[in-house]
Amino acid sequence: MHENHRIFSGIQPTGNLHLGNYLGALRNWVSLQNDHECIFCVVDMHAITVWQDPIALRAQTREVAAALLAAGIDTKKHILFTQSQNPNHAQLAWILNCVTRIGWLNRMTQFKEKAGKNRQNSSVGLYVYPNLMSADILVYKATRVPVGEDQKQHVELARDTAHKFNNDYGVITFPLPEPLILGSATRVMSLRDGTKKMSKSDELDYSRINMIDDADTINLKLRKAKTDSLPMPDNENELIDRPEAINLLNIWIELSNSTREKAILHFAGRQFFEFKKELIELMISILGPINTEMKRYLMDPATIDSFLKNGADRARELSMPILAEVENIVGFLHI
Repeated sequence: MHENHRIFSGIQPTGNLHLGNYLGALRNWVSLQNDHECIFCVVDMHAITVWQDPIALRAQTREVAAALLAAGIDTKKHILFTQSQNPNHAQLAWILNCVTRIGWLNRMTQFKEKAGKNRQNSSVGLYVYPNLMSADILVYKATRVPVGEDQKQHVELARDTAHKFNNDYGVITFPLPEPLILGSATRVMSLRDGTKKMSKSDELDYSRINMIDDADTINLKLRKAKTDSLPMPDNENELIDRPEAINLLNIWIELSNSTREKAILHFAGRQFFEFKKELIELMISILGPINTEMKRYLMDPATIDSFLKNGADRARELSMPILAEVENIVGFLHI
């Protein structure tokens, strides 16, 4: 029997959710629902740490929510909401701003990457957003946070902040959350360049499979996906220096829940057009129904909004007593 945890995970509403997001996050979130209490959040407050077009942000928030619903998030048993609809996140984030040390934030690698050379011109929000991420987790006393390797540092910061708060005030209010690195760490790479990660920001739409792509588009993109002139390998060593072959094989392995050995055995010596045909059929069988359901939701934004409103009500109900406990410890008047 699995130990039951309260899980929190957030996803940015920046549109163009793709195959990498599905395999790396959404599919895992759906499976976590079976054994844990889950809180899933579309983190629109994190999104505005860099400029967002307001109309696009609203549309993309609904699009991401539609993808989560279509992928199988169960909103009866679990909570799905948008971050801005629960002000307790921001309220706790301010308290955590006063607990976290500047030296800790200066070590955060993602700020350095996102700010680049223009560090002095970045928003304050971009600098302190790890504290908001800590608040996202701690305002529910979540114990596990499913993240990719690149976000692990943020969960460690949440642990340090929780520990310092408990220590400063002589309490055991916050559990120390732990990162949950799920499944294989296989990165899904670009369909046009096997050395680059599949990215929603890539200008080439043919570089990725979007969750909004229909069966015809998936078929076209995979047929046009870059390959090399050699047949599929019959042993592991033959994959060296063949990034596109490795990427497409990895995608098939992930979608079929197979292993590298079985995949190589199955496709050994076959031409890419044969392999792609199988991969297209497999991908459409999995993403096709999700795509259809996602489009159905997007035709009915009022239904998406009602799911999100219900989730926000439940999120506030869950976080309110935890925030009140923290405010009481800090010494705020509750009149």
